[in-house]
This record gives sequence, C-alpha cells and structure tokens, in this order.
Amino acid sequence: MPYIPVTPSQRDAMLEALGLPSLESLFTDIPKPLRFPDIGLEPGVTELEVMAELEALAASDTNADLRPWFLGAGLYDHFIPAAVGSLSGRSEFVTAYTPYQSEVSQGTLQSIFEYQSMIAELFGMEVVNAGHYDGASALAEGVLLALKQAGDARRRVLVPEGLHPEYRAVLETYLSASGAVIETYGDTPDDRIIPPDLACFVAAYPDFFGFIPDLSGIAGAVHKAGALFLVHADPVMLGLFKSPGAYGADIVSAEGQSLGNDLNFGGPGLGIMAVTQELMRRIPGRIAGAAKDREGRRGFVLTLSAREQHIRREKAVSNICSNQGLAMLRACIYLALMGKAGLRRVAELCWHKSHYAASRIADIGGFAVRPGLFFKEFVVKLPADYDERRFPYLVPGFPLSRYFPERKRELLICITEKHSRTDIDALIEALKKAYTL
Repeated sequence: MPYIPVTPSQRDAMLEALGLPSLESLFTDIPKPLRFPDIGLEPGVTELEVMAELEALAASDTNADLRPWFLGAGLYDHFIPAAVGSLSGRSEFVTAYTPYQSEVSQGTLQSIFEYQSMIAELFGMEVVNAGHYDGASALAEGVLLALKQAGDARRRVLVPEGLHPEYRAVLETYLSASGAVIETYGDTPDDRIIPPDLACFVAAYPDFFGFIPDLSGIAGAVHKAGALFLVHADPVMLGLFKSPGAYGADIVSAEGQSLGNDLNFGGPGLGIMAVTQELMRRIPGRIAGAAKDREGRRGFVLTLSAREQHIRREKAVSNICSNQGLAMLRACIYLALMGKAGLRRVAELCWHKSHYAASRIADIGGFAVRPGLFFKEFVVKLPADYDERRFPYLVPGFPLSRYFPERKRELLICITEKHSRTDIDALIEALKKAYTL
C-alpha cells in the first residue's frame, strides 16, 4: 500500500475546521528557537554520490565471507542453503502480520506449527512457542516462568559460571525488580548444591566456552527440591548429542540464529523456548495448533493462550507482542531442508573439524587448549596477550579479555562446518606467525 499524503486543499480544509489560519500556527506553543533547529546538514547530493560514499564505508568493514572467520561467542557462521532466503523472501511471508485471524493466516500459522513440531522433536520437549527476540531473552523468560511456577517462597536461581556474560546481564535486568537472587555454581558435581529455596537451576549445554557439562542426575536433584530445571542449548549440537528433554529438563531455551539465519552484524536472533506439557499454560509467546473446521478440513489456529495474555502489561505472561516470524520461518525452512540426517551431518562436521583444529593448535609450542569435552568452540591459551593487530588477514576468534579483563592471553575459537582444512591451516600459520617465540 503506497503512502498517499494529503493534498493542499485537504490540508486547508483541516486547518479551517480547527480555526487556524496556517500550518505554522499549529506550532505557536513551541518556543520559536526550538521549532526548526539548524542541525548543520550538508547540501543535498545525488544518488550516484550517495552510493559511492556508502560503498566506500562498506568496504572499510569486514565479514565472514571476506576472510577466514573463527569468531563465535553466541552468533555462528553456518552454511545456509539458498532456498532458505528464496522462500522466506516471498512477499506472502515478508508482509505477513501477527496471525490472529486464522481464516486469512493459514500459511503463517502452518509454518509456525511445523517449526514448533520440529523444534519439539529436536529438544525432546512437548510444547514450543514462537518466539522471542533472541536466546538471552528466551532464557530470561524461562527463568521468569520458573519463578512464577515456584511462588513467593522460592526466589533463588542457580546459573553456571560458563553462562554467556551477556545472557547473565539480560537475566539480571529481567529479575532486577522480582526479588529473585541469582547465584553461580562451578563445573564439578560438588558445586551443584541445591538450596531449599531454589526456584530454577540453569544449565548451559554447551556453555559460553564450548564446554559440554554432564547433565546426568541434575533433574532428579532439582525436582526433589521442588524446583525446575532449565537447559540453554545449542540446537545444532542437538543433532548429535542427547536432547535436554532426555535429561529431564522442564524448560529449554536456545538461540536459533544458527538455524538458517545470517549473522547480520549481530542480529536479529531467534529466541526459542520449549516446556513440558505441565507448563504449557504458563509459556509466553504464541503456540500454533492443528484443528478441524466444521466440515472436517484440517487447519491451523493460535491456541492455549489469548491475544490479551501478551499485551496486558502487569497481568501478561510476557510483554513480548511481536512474533519473530521471519527468523522463525527461516529456521523452519532450514530444518525441513536439512532433515535429521542433514542436521546430524552438520553437527558431526563441527565436531570433527573443531577437534582437528584444537589438536593442531595444542601441538604448537607455547599454546595450550583447555581440556574437556567441547562442541564447536574451545579456549586457547596464548603465549602472550592477544592483539588483533597480529592478525591482519583473518579473525582468529573471540578474545576473552572483552568480558574477563584478567584473561588477556585466552582466545575463544569457533570452527563450523564451513571451515575447510585450508582455512584451519591458515589459522595455524597465523597463530605461529603472530606468536613466534
């Protein structure tokens, strides 16, 4: 629908109805110096000149397609089949609005239903929503759900040391007015002491450093204390590893960017949340269900929650009101294209290539790789402080000093299925050259 401004005659008619002599008289209550401030704009330029300037600015940036890229830390450079962009870019999807009217939204509702069905199977859970802004908000909403389920007597939340620092910050913001207490536990089973007032136990699977914890037995101990078990997972890893549902998770959250969504210089992401059937009435976001009309024909509807449930501020389950439709749709198309075997193959490639790279780096004198089971990412101890100027031709990873100032000699390296042996060899040579002893 094009934007059609009012005509001069229509504008005059409105001013006459208001009893005003001119358009300027609408603004007489605003002090004159503030009405039309001089913001110092340069004279207008042609489209040709604008494009030249924008292209020059863009050329000064780099991205994962221009050079070897080993940066992860929350957003990941996975391969995206061309069909994902082609199908999700169709006008029916790009212009679709929130599907409250099922009779005119069957395509959107079916895509949500199919997405939720595939994610439920992947996570080993019963109910999945659509959706949240990113993995951090999905995690925070999951903890809020656990606190509401626990009641006022239980206000303690346990999170792992390896939780993404930005996720921790978002969680603290969400809980700042709730009266909840966030405490941190370590990697060993002895660190997992369950307090009597626990509401939610959070596990990262894997954690920010790529480490994969053993989740065995946690659910039983948490449930015995009357609390809920939340697992924040990597959906790609679940193509190869045991699902959180199989470990007894009550709530699963995830960042779905790696399922067919581009890096996009940091967003948008796709916040995924799944719960058990017992909690499905408390889950925020939208749920699409399959139904039949009066003639027995299959159709799709929003179910289990009303529209008002998401917009009534203090009474809302969640104040998230805009479904992350396009990011969810891309994940749906990606999962449908890959299938079980394809997603498992992606996870296997990430596993084998990252472990090959880690073993090569560990053989370099002066370097060390953190021991333990990891997926896709691993921590490397450098011979000296990290300095990006040592790596002019590639992005070797994420310097941990960004979040942990004392860890100046540690680098978080990410290897996905996109990295070839040539890429990994280039990383090895760059590390050797940068830290020649």
